[in-house]
Amino acid sequence: MTEEPPERYQGSILILTYFTYMTYHLTRKPISVVKSVLHQNCSALTPPPDIRPGDDQWCNWAPFNSNDANTLLGTLDSAFLFSYAGAMFVSGMIAERVDLRYFLSLGMLVSAVFCYLFGLGRTLDIHDITYYLLVQAGAGIAQTTGWPVTVAIVGKWFGNSKKGLIFGLWNSHTSLGNILGTIMAAEYVDTDWALSFVYPALVMGIVAFLVFLFLVPEPRNVGLSADRQSPSRQSHRSDDEEEVSQVIVGDQAASLRSSRHSANTAPQQEDEATEETSLLRPPAPRPPRARSAISLSRALAIPGVVEFSLSLFFAKLVSYTFLFWLPLYIKSSTTLSAKQSGELSTAFDVGGVVGAALTGLLADCVGAPALVCAVFYALAAPAVSILYYYYLSTSLQNIQLT
Repeated sequence: MTEEPPERYQGSILILTYFTYMTYHLTRKPISVVKSVLHQNCSALTPPPDIRPGDDQWCNWAPFNSNDANTLLGTLDSAFLFSYAGAMFVSGMIAERVDLRYFLSLGMLVSAVFCYLFGLGRTLDIHDITYYLLVQAGAGIAQTTGWPVTVAIVGKWFGNSKKGLIFGLWNSHTSLGNILGTIMAAEYVDTDWALSFVYPALVMGIVAFLVFLFLVPEPRNVGLSADRQSPSRQSHRSDDEEEVSQVIVGDQAASLRSSRHSANTAPQQEDEATEETSLLRPPAPRPPRARSAISLSRALAIPGVVEFSLSLFFAKLVSYTFLFWLPLYIKSSTTLSAKQSGELSTAFDVGGVVGAALTGLLADCVGAPALVCAVFYALAAPAVSILYYYYLSTSLQNIQLT
């Protein structure tokens, strides 16, 4: 029986994990768009006849109908992010010990439920801030099932293969999820903002079902060796490249290096017949190694982990500010509607799609991914500063006009 080519599975894994993590950001984004109608400037709107004169909060959704509404909205973000950050450690440890397909599909379903529950607050006319804080905290915990699992699955299938352009395009799933989540939420934000959460939750639930049916977490689940590469890669590879490409994600890396090293340094005392026999006879299959979870201290000891973690920390610090606040920032500093502000905010994520592909391509050409990251970080700093001062000046002009 002919073994299935690994490229077939690798392609499906990339596509499925791409849309999987896209839906995680699809369900994160609606809150940033809906903020524009949870609290807005009611003086710019025409009140219905039953509104008493002098009520300048009539158009806002309680409990966000007070002067400290922005603080409450920021508290929602904090509830999500703190629970997300704290649960990420636990989620990663659990993921290393369970079936990734079950863990991922269950996490997606729970994330979809919490996204739906936020929209349900409008349908059920819930005005208790505790409800929304608990929903956001639960969503943050559920969302931790996405990134570590999708990265682990891709790592099991591709190892350390250097295909910067391909993985740069794959990494655009966050930006595409933000774009689609913004567009879906903006479509209903002015009419029924509950639907801004319901439809993204529905999409995520459907993708979770597909993940449960079709995701293959690792090569050994379909009878492939974990270190197998495509024939085209094997034929264009030197001996040194082959040894590096055999390194498996996790604890197997060190053991594989040591076994190869001991094999190369052992005294060669076999006769010619034994060598010929060993070459002609296929190697005996090795029993699968038991997966052992790597501890946090060992992970931090891996070269580059701390440096790239700090880099990602500051990148996320900026990107999450845009993710949660850009639509509201645009609406408050312009005359655009909530829908138009949300749609305009997608320009940031369109740049993210282009930037992800460009950085991957440059990493392939230059052969120094860290250098490429440093250059893009240096370019991002003045770009963010220019954007900040532009919106600040626009906001001041609008305040003077009003």
